[in-house]
Amino acid sequence: MQLPRAFNPALGMGFVPACRNGGSLAESRRVPTWILEMGETQPVAWAVLVLSAVSVAGLALSSLKVRGIGPGIAAVLFAGIAAGHFGIRIQPEILEFVREFGLVLFVFTIGLQLGPGFFASLKNNGARLNALAAAVVALGVASTILLVAATGMNPFAGVGLFTGATTNTPALGAAQQTVAIMAQGNAAAAEANRAALPALAYAVGYPAGIFGIIAAMLALGKIFRIDPAKEAAEFDAARKKGTEPLVRMNLVVENPNLDGLSIGEIPGRREIGVMVSRIKRSAADGVEAATEQTAIHTGDRILAIGTAKHLDAFRLIVGRKGGMDLMHMPGRVAFRRVVATRKEVLGKTIAELGLDSLYGVTITRVLRGEVELAAAPELRLRFGDFLHVVGDGEHIAKAAAVLGNSLRALNQTNFIPVFLGILLGVLAGMVPLAFPGLPVPVRLGLAGGPLVLAILLSRIRQIGSVVWFMPATANTAIREMGIILFLACVGLKAGENFVPAILGGDGLLWLGCACAITTVPLLAVGIFARAVLKTNFIDLCGLLSGSMTDPPALAFANSVAKSDSPSIAYATVYPLAMLLRILSAQLLVLLFAR
Repeated sequence: MQLPRAFNPALGMGFVPACRNGGSLAESRRVPTWILEMGETQPVAWAVLVLSAVSVAGLALSSLKVRGIGPGIAAVLFAGIAAGHFGIRIQPEILEFVREFGLVLFVFTIGLQLGPGFFASLKNNGARLNALAAAVVALGVASTILLVAATGMNPFAGVGLFTGATTNTPALGAAQQTVAIMAQGNAAAAEANRAALPALAYAVGYPAGIFGIIAAMLALGKIFRIDPAKEAAEFDAARKKGTEPLVRMNLVVENPNLDGLSIGEIPGRREIGVMVSRIKRSAADGVEAATEQTAIHTGDRILAIGTAKHLDAFRLIVGRKGGMDLMHMPGRVAFRRVVATRKEVLGKTIAELGLDSLYGVTITRVLRGEVELAAAPELRLRFGDFLHVVGDGEHIAKAAAVLGNSLRALNQTNFIPVFLGILLGVLAGMVPLAFPGLPVPVRLGLAGGPLVLAILLSRIRQIGSVVWFMPATANTAIREMGIILFLACVGLKAGENFVPAILGGDGLLWLGCACAITTVPLLAVGIFARAVLKTNFIDLCGLLSGSMTDPPALAFANSVAKSDSPSIAYATVYPLAMLLRILSAQLLVLLFAR
């Protein structure tokens, strides 16, 4: 088989194979002409076709495993590199748009999911994780400088390797901007060549960076003989350790000072954070629902809900423990879990709703994500909160109607907040941040801006009638779609020059240096974090992928952990790591230009 003509960038397919009789495949009617010309006549349809084919091939490869180890979602990148190598092309403008939009979808949905957990992690071990991520960046800079000095490679290629080996496209853009500004006023052709070198080295270093991050995580798992399932269980247990569960306690009212007071008037109850859901009168047989207005008398039995520590304090105020369990006694008391979905109640406190006085029901606890909260009167409701409501069945139904309790609304995705959040995130990513001593301002870019805004918006949750909430299934679907599109486009772009760059000139040297820039800092910090600081492997995977600002590595880490838990550490260190990598790339340019 011969290749009758070289790749034409104007066409979608880079070549038309010839038949043995000298005619093309189109002439022999093996492949219709309209398919071969689709890249030129219908570039959008061709892009959809190519991206779909690459995604299918990559996802099929992702399921292949050898001794339990497989490429995971990163297989889409490999499929894209293969397609790009064999001459399959998409118009550059379309390719760039799909790549960046896929990245925005991926990081934005991660931010929405992890916002509350991100702020909680900052209170726990966030400072330590960010210090380790900064160490990874610093070691990467040091490795780049040493390799440039030791090998004698063009220092501007070293800058490109630093950005590619750490899979950081915004850092490459910042470096190119710095090189372009330095070249102003110089007519020398060497300056123009300098601006092109970082991009070519980046293309070589990027796949090596992804391979290196995955290899580092697998190596650490082997070195320390880590069981991912066990580490995930320990990680979840550690997260829940700081949150004391809510329990019930049956009490007998013996304090004569409380006789005749309403439950809302019991001294210290609100400050302690204890709720009372049921009451049995001393002279009655049945159990009733208790509200803030319910009066208590000496000898009454009540069912209180709170943490064990708070209930012990409440017991000293009320009286003593009672052996009778009100939960299993007959009476006109029912229990129902109701979800807050009605816009009119969102943002209001439980006291402002007044469900106890209106319908005689009591909200005893609130389940918000994975956190169970006592239903304190000052607690403000958020969309998707599950409320434990106690009362008689008829009144609970009325309270549920007020709260919304619409599973359809809970599972429905409102795309106005999604695109509004993306809009704000892109704008935030484009804001120039000036730092003393740098010739150009730095930006968070399309990867950092949407992530930071999504984290903040998921924490705020609601502004007016706009609620930033996305069902878990929708979040996962959009996130997976985003990373698949991103990886397919990166692979197609890198595949164009990947093999020629490796086989020609300094390609193999660049590839080896890129592997070193990736793996040496990760292994050094990873071994220290595990051996000395005893960092959980789930946190460690999130730390390593976040310090490299690498979404494919995060996807691989999640697949290894069989959960999204590594995403918490990833989101914790990502903003600082992104900023440090952008700054480092520009500092390397300034250093090498001397």
